[in-house]
Amino acid sequence: MTLPFPLPEPRQLLIDDAVPYAYEIFSHLGQVTLMPGRDISAAHLQSTQALVIRSRTQVNADLLQNSHLAFIGSTVVGLDHIDQQALSKSGVHFYSAQGCNANSVAEYVIHALLLLAETKGFHLAEKTLGIIGVGQVGKRLQQKAEALGMHCLLNDPPRARLEGDAGFCGLEEALSADIISVHTPLTFQGEDATYHLLNRARIEKLQAEQILVNAARGGIIDEKALKKKPLCAKIVDCWENEPIIDRVLLDQAFLATPHIAGHAFEAKVAGSQMVYQALCEFWQEPMQEDWRKHLPALPEPFEVKESENTQTALLEIMQNFYNLQKDDEILRQDSSQFEAYRRHYPRHHEWPNCRVKETKNQQLNLNLVHLGFQLTPANSEDISSS
Repeated sequence: MTLPFPLPEPRQLLIDDAVPYAYEIFSHLGQVTLMPGRDISAAHLQSTQALVIRSRTQVNADLLQNSHLAFIGSTVVGLDHIDQQALSKSGVHFYSAQGCNANSVAEYVIHALLLLAETKGFHLAEKTLGIIGVGQVGKRLQQKAEALGMHCLLNDPPRARLEGDAGFCGLEEALSADIISVHTPLTFQGEDATYHLLNRARIEKLQAEQILVNAARGGIIDEKALKKKPLCAKIVDCWENEPIIDRVLLDQAFLATPHIAGHAFEAKVAGSQMVYQALCEFWQEPMQEDWRKHLPALPEPFEVKESENTQTALLEIMQNFYNLQKDDEILRQDSSQFEAYRRHYPRHHEWPNCRVKETKNQQLNLNLVHLGFQLTPANSEDISSS
């Protein structure tokens, strides 16, 4: 029997194979093809209606030429892989999962600083923290740092212009803090351009006892200048010229990781979920929740053996759920595996999905709650497997 009209073909979705649960989440919307983000080219988009990517696919005029794309969704926060002008000219609807990994990055910074404090023998509560860029990540970092007793110096010119100067400081004052952590996007134009925001002149003014953290984007800090400046510690998660990273800076860093600060399990799943919701709204399709049955069980509750020293116990708890030093060790062993490790990154959970048994140290219990951990009664048995 021949139908008098052609049957509609299923929509074609091309998705970076590093997007968690891509098939489980998106397959009811059409035919899903998975491939490495770096390999996606214009040739793959000729019959594709929706493209879902992470940071390794460069969206530019060459990619969009002659495509039939209607929707591009980026499951990561950064936009430096997106040519905004070419995207605007194409008319393709674009969505970016802003904020999806903000908590993961803030947790990484606090974890790294606790590791440093315990290694160097100082108390975080006695240090000032300069946060440069107080957006999704910076605000969460501020909340966690202040929960530990730190005093924060906040630098964010766009927010200061919008909200008023109260609560904010200039860049030079933020750079005077004991610890400096950058959390701006990487931008090259305009009055708030951030490329080499920490340039040679600013880096040279830093004091030898200061600590510098980059868990934002490579390029915000001038790495050539940074290599020449002795500091108490350099914590580097984001690098210029990724995935080819500077071996000298790697050797200098107290902690060096392959751009994984935002790679906690919940952050990556949130990116998938946010783009999925946006695509369902764009195509006016109902969302489905069946994919959630594939999510893994949460870690078992952790019991602290010795809780008298609050800072030491906090680090023990964090290390139990996520051995941050393992990421550092792997990168130092073979930095050429930078990209491979990111693509096959081991699972660890954000603190709101980590349960800790209540301790006799009330300050520790309070810190745990303020940092987002689940606190369970000390005598409770684990009855949850989800």
